[in-house]
Amino acid sequence: MLKKSTKKQNNYQGRLPFLMASIFSLFILTSCDLGGPNHVGDSSNIPSNLKKASYSELPGWHDDDVRYALQAFRNTCKAKIQYNGKVVPDRELLEEKCKFLPSASADVETVRNWFESHFQPYQIYDNDYKTKGTYTGYYSPMIPACKTQTTACNEPIMGLPEYGQSYKGVDKRTIVNKKIGKVLYWANIVDVQNLQIQGSGMLRLEDGKLIKINFAGVNDMPFKSIGEQLQAKKIRPDGGYSSDAVWTYLKKNPELAKEVIYNNPRYVYFIASDSHNVIGKLGTPLSKIRSVAMDDSIYTLGLPIYINTNLSDGRKFRRLMIAQDTGSAIRGWIRADIFFGKGEDGYKFAHGQHAQGEMFILMPKEYIYVKPSK
Repeated sequence: MLKKSTKKQNNYQGRLPFLMASIFSLFILTSCDLGGPNHVGDSSNIPSNLKKASYSELPGWHDDDVRYALQAFRNTCKAKIQYNGKVVPDRELLEEKCKFLPSASADVETVRNWFESHFQPYQIYDNDYKTKGTYTGYYSPMIPACKTQTTACNEPIMGLPEYGQSYKGVDKRTIVNKKIGKVLYWANIVDVQNLQIQGSGMLRLEDGKLIKINFAGVNDMPFKSIGEQLQAKKIRPDGGYSSDAVWTYLKKNPELAKEVIYNNPRYVYFIASDSHNVIGKLGTPLSKIRSVAMDDSIYTLGLPIYINTNLSDGRKFRRLMIAQDTGSAIRGWIRADIFFGKGEDGYKFAHGQHAQGEMFILMPKEYIYVKPSK
């Protein structure tokens, strides 16, 4: 009896590591499920522009290193999200996703599985039920600037007014002439216009010091294209109407530059920053080729977006992005502006980017469509 009992005990002890490993494995699997929802909602109100898709329908999904998108999504989780637009996730569901992010050291398959487990892709259609839209690019330029006005630095770069001056609905010409705002620095009028279009940039002062400036506000006036104004005047710069050609031509013709730039009533204010990060409308740093600007009258910013398009050099661009910015020209269901980074490296890809492609949005898997409050 004693021998039999001892044998059973030895067998039990021999299996103990296996049993503990099994329990530990079960605990790991269970702990992964902690990221699941505490509630499930009705998905019957999903906008007709969204059609449920599978991950196998996302071209190139398994080739993308989605770890970089996860890094960008972490910034979403730190943001104060404005839940508005026509496509609005349930706040509690999205916040739950943020509580159970994979670790920064997780491998690509773990991260891909996390997105697949927690988000449902929907293909986006425009109002004509087409799946192709336009994808452009933007970047954060570096321009020469001055602390005071000079012949070369002839246009102010301004911050928001400090004393409650009204600037909403006031055109650019009036804002500049009356200095409705705090003058931060000065630069060439053409460079300032480019800075306003891109929404942020780096200033290189006379002493070599670099100053980062980020978007601070806008006067809510419409944007009037400089290139279209030149076309209307039957002026064609050498090289056509690319941004490069237009800016070069205007710098050689300062009077014309002032005329067409001031005919564009839209004005953007900036704020100087110690950080060299580029800050988007979501209020968080943008990630190079992982952040995208979208129409925030349609989409709640902060959601993952999968894009299938081409770069300016013809290469395929199939990546998981995060909607973290917006822009006055970025309007429509299938319209996005890809952030390509800073300086010349970012400009190289951004200035020629103009391609067609399709788009998918990733919503929390237990998606509840929330109608925007008025």
